[in-house]
Amino acid sequence: METGLGFSNFLAQIDGVGISVLVLLLSLSVASWYLIITKSIANLIAKRRAEAFLKHFWSFDSLQAVNVELKNAVPNNAFAELAKLGIDAAADSKIHSSHKLAAAGGTSEFLTRTLRNGIDQEAARIENGLTLIASAGSAAPYIGLFGTVWGIYHALIQIGLSGQGTLDKVAGPVGEALIMTALGLAVAIPAVLAYNAFVRRNRIWLARLEAFAHDLFTLITVGDNHYHGPASSQELLQPAAVKEVSNVAIERGR
Repeated sequence: METGLGFSNFLAQIDGVGISVLVLLLSLSVASWYLIITKSIANLIAKRRAEAFLKHFWSFDSLQAVNVELKNAVPNNAFAELAKLGIDAAADSKIHSSHKLAAAGGTSEFLTRTLRNGIDQEAARIENGLTLIASAGSAAPYIGLFGTVWGIYHALIQIGLSGQGTLDKVAGPVGEALIMTALGLAVAIPAVLAYNAFVRRNRIWLARLEAFAHDLFTLITVGDNHYHGPASSQELLQPAAVKEVSNVAIERGR
């Protein structure tokens, strides 16, 4: 039987097309693993920061204290950013309701749009990179299969030219060509698993964010009895109709 078979021998025999396939698979693997690692670390940090902020947020006595806290520190998580957006939007709507097109429709409508836009921006941010991971998971097996077909084609041509079609002559080149399929699966399987995990995490994360937005909307529109802020800010907490609160609940269900 022939000796020296294996991956190294396969690399020595492949042509430009095979090398291109290998480089493409390697690029997809490096890119997907980079995104998997960085997004996993970022999600873990975001979760810890969000839990710390929510625990701190619900310990405040009033929205005034929350507003002061948010002004003194830069928001480092999506929940803090959403709280700042909501409080600032309500204040801006009351002050400029008759002068700005964005604030038209009243405080409740403007606040609803602002919170929804904040959630949409967070959804776009957390989905960054998922397209590449999904592409690697779906395309890598077919890229590897193409490399296998190309390698087997050339192996069969060489066997035909040599005139030796015995099993020991066929098994080596064909087996080496199948390495491409194995490489494609090695790239695709981690990418698919990671994509499913990230999608599930993002779905839960956005659900929590929407629930917090609903609570924030209620706090701002219905009112905070312990709030004693400046005259221009106290109007943020005027009672709102129950219908306005129900509208946000409907928006959460979309």
